[in-house]
Amino acid sequence: MPWQRLVADVAGEVNPDTGLLVYRDVVLTIPRQEGKTTLILGVAVHRALGFGGRQNILYTAQTRIDARKKWEDEHIPLLRDSPFGSLVRVRKTTGNEAFLWRNGSRHGLVSATKKSGHGPTLDLGIIDEAFAHEDDRLEQAFRPAMITRPQPQLWVVSTAGDRRSTYLRAKVRAGRAAVAAGASGTTAYFEWSAPEDADPLDPATWRSCMPALGYTITEAAIRAELDTMLADPEQGLGLFRRAYLNQWPDEIHNGWAVISRPAWEVLADPDSTVLDPVAFALDVTPDRSAGSIGVAGRRGDGALHVEVTDHRPGTGWMVDRMVALTDRWSPCAVVVDPAGPAGSLIADLAAAGIEVVTTSARDVAQACGWIFDAATGDRPVLRHRGQAELATALAGAVRRPLGDAWAWSRRGGVDISPLVAVTLAAWGHVNSARAELVPLFARG
Repeated sequence: MPWQRLVADVAGEVNPDTGLLVYRDVVLTIPRQEGKTTLILGVAVHRALGFGGRQNILYTAQTRIDARKKWEDEHIPLLRDSPFGSLVRVRKTTGNEAFLWRNGSRHGLVSATKKSGHGPTLDLGIIDEAFAHEDDRLEQAFRPAMITRPQPQLWVVSTAGDRRSTYLRAKVRAGRAAVAAGASGTTAYFEWSAPEDADPLDPATWRSCMPALGYTITEAAIRAELDTMLADPEQGLGLFRRAYLNQWPDEIHNGWAVISRPAWEVLADPDSTVLDPVAFALDVTPDRSAGSIGVAGRRGDGALHVEVTDHRPGTGWMVDRMVALTDRWSPCAVVVDPAGPAGSLIADLAAAGIEVVTTSARDVAQACGWIFDAATGDRPVLRHRGQAELATALAGAVRRPLGDAWAWSRRGGVDISPLVAVTLAAWGHVNSARAELVPLFARG
């Protein structure tokens, strides 16, 4: 793939004055399943056969067991089926595994311990899955064995880690700093990762950091992985960020992924009030532990006012409260998404004499688009009262694809029912008085 060729070409650059490799160190961080195993094996084969003499190559991963598994499950089949398969013998003796090349080169496995890597000489050391190492003991074992070799190279390869991955984190920080400073030296640094503020559910974000997407990976496969991971509301999104966006979860400022905090806070007006007619909407958390009622309408200055009228535990209170609000305001719309958790309230609301406006998937996407445009346009027209429950919901919300558009995602472990309620209320108000409000959104 193009990214593999880029890394191999740059890492293999030769100084024309000396005829030797330019880089002694190569650091590569990239999302999972992008093809780094094939790249690493290609680099090792090139080293074994293309450097004019015997070469000693050592490979390690998280543990020797992990290294052995990858070697046996991936490296051996790839090499055996390649044009180079006839040039190598595979030794599988436990503790002494190696590819033994006809020219005398040796490509062996090593344990990730302080004493590993010590030996007479080492030409190429590969530390794969470097996120698993909490210190540089393995590197410090490798380097003395490389000092007498004319073209030694150490590769550190990994996906992002966590707070314990101090070894890899130091490499990443040093690499980023060198790139930012435009520094030239003996380290080649490569990183494919999504920006911290990128929407993790947006395929455009995936395309920005997954160089194998469209080659060996499909968007459908990534979406399936995302759906599986998000089944865990507490850790799922963090796991996806690390594995497929190559982000460090503990460095991500979780929250405000769709509308930034400064953009939202500048729209706050604690004294904001709404004029008749108003629209209400109801939403419920998937586990039915809480419910919200939101209201939307025009202010005296023409801006769109949104507010959470109620956010309470449970759902038993919602129908009676909506009856009271309807008697007080005679709303132009009471909106419920029939496909959402609040859909179960529709029959009881109707039985209480409330005419419910239901939404389609297209309506929900349109509602989210309206709120986003009204809050983030060149001339934002949305105002709110700075309510904590609405800010908390927006801070924890992410997008989920909905056809060619998007809707608020419930899968982040945050109660976003206040946000969904005001979004649907805004849609209900705009939809019931479209002739008056469309120009308002167009200006935004």
